[in-house]
Amino acid sequence: MKKSFIYLFLVWAISMIIIGQANTYEIEGSFSNFFLNRNHNESIFSERFEEARSKIINIMMETGVPSISVAVAKDGRIIWEEAFGWANREKRIKATPHTMYSLASISKPITATGLMILLERGLIDLNLPANNYLGPAKLVGYEGKALDATVSRILHHTSGLPLHWNFFFENEPYRRPSMDETIRRYGILVAEPGEVYQYSNLGYGILDYIISRVSGKSYEEFMKAEVFVPLGMTHTSIQIGPGLEDYAAQRYSPEQTPYAFYDFDHRGASAVFSSAHDLVQFGMFHLKNHLSNQEVILKDETIERMQQDVDPKLPDMLYRLGWRVEDNDYGYRSVSHKGGMKGVSTSLKLIPSENLAVVVLCNGNHGKIYNLENEILAALLPKFAQNFMAKEKKSEDKKPEIFSPPSSLLGNWTGKIKTYSGIMPIEFVFQNDGDVHVKIKNQFETLLNNVSLKDQFFTGDSYGEIETEDARRTPHTLYFVMKLRGKRLSGYVCAVPAGGLSSYIYLERKSKDKKN
Repeated sequence: MKKSFIYLFLVWAISMIIIGQANTYEIEGSFSNFFLNRNHNESIFSERFEEARSKIINIMMETGVPSISVAVAKDGRIIWEEAFGWANREKRIKATPHTMYSLASISKPITATGLMILLERGLIDLNLPANNYLGPAKLVGYEGKALDATVSRILHHTSGLPLHWNFFFENEPYRRPSMDETIRRYGILVAEPGEVYQYSNLGYGILDYIISRVSGKSYEEFMKAEVFVPLGMTHTSIQIGPGLEDYAAQRYSPEQTPYAFYDFDHRGASAVFSSAHDLVQFGMFHLKNHLSNQEVILKDETIERMQQDVDPKLPDMLYRLGWRVEDNDYGYRSVSHKGGMKGVSTSLKLIPSENLAVVVLCNGNHGKIYNLENEILAALLPKFAQNFMAKEKKSEDKKPEIFSPPSSLLGNWTGKIKTYSGIMPIEFVFQNDGDVHVKIKNQFETLLNNVSLKDQFFTGDSYGEIETEDARRTPHTLYFVMKLRGKRLSGYVCAVPAGGLSSYIYLERKSKDKKN
């Protein structure tokens, strides 16, 4: 009886492979949907991923993240796609390669792709000021000129816009303002355009607004019609599109509780949902693979420009037009982007020389997820594996830096925080012993923590409150980033985690009197 059962099982398994259907099974009771590869060559590749599979399962057991979905493409073909765990634990919905995950910042190269379509049609000039394409609310230059904040510099994160993120949960009364209102509040240049790279979600929110204004369609409609449908991305949308609700993965907290659904005032930076299957197809398009099921929405030279173009004032920067590009990523040139926020860890990496694309998506947030893309690449590229393993073995013990203020900082500095709703006086005192005292308006005096000065940029964080309606939604601390400009410090102070809400700050040195 036992032999008959084994024989029948083998016959069934072989027939499943022959007809090309997916065989699913569970690991540890709930972990995996395993999709068999559909030809002999793909099976050969699949064998190389056994160690990566084991690491995925171990990471899930160690961290408790609900699910991980991966996809790998080489030479214009998907050679591995597999999902592990639960897309929705409460509803007992298993993850598959077609489950739609919140992508967070991988939305940026997708939005940039949409913008470049308008460039090719002659509807946008990247060298013109972004203000040329905005509505009543315009960018304001507190440092530098708004005229120099071009569309290209917003794509590069070199426009002078500060750090920004802002979430709006469906279970709270506060709702997303209009884009004009967001720009009025936070569309401020706190550094000269082209002076420094500063990652800004608001910049890509402004780009989605530009797409809408120039195309005459909503950002959601334009991206669906001009990017997702032509590229065969049927399980991709801005937020969760109508009819796709059953495919969306629930986002989970570190305590394994589901987050309420949330929106942004920077959808172009963070709001795309996509599956591992769709996202690896997007990757193949940017590898110029010309798949039969994809339309040519961009010329090859435009795709190449997105991976090469830099701000001429910052020629060594890694961030291009929507992509991060490293010339020596464990021995290879890579084109990539990561995403991370509440309930989200995602990565997309392309190795153009090997015609490889790797996608890793997760509906939880944990740092260990981001290394999986390299584990997968190591399974395919011996040189990558050798360099990756060598770096992993190196000791990374770093001693904390002790802040020692230069004489140019010592003493009293007074100034103002300029919020969208008013002015807040502020005072800094830099002491010989490295302590920095901060006093804002009538708030308690506090010490600055994690103080650093590098390349004339001063950073640190402290307790305190920004007195605006949106910052006061939740308790927050303050993160300062200022550049030393002779006898002046200027930059921004960010309310965290009320959102990453940044206001302009400037201080002038008044004396060398010091507290002891």
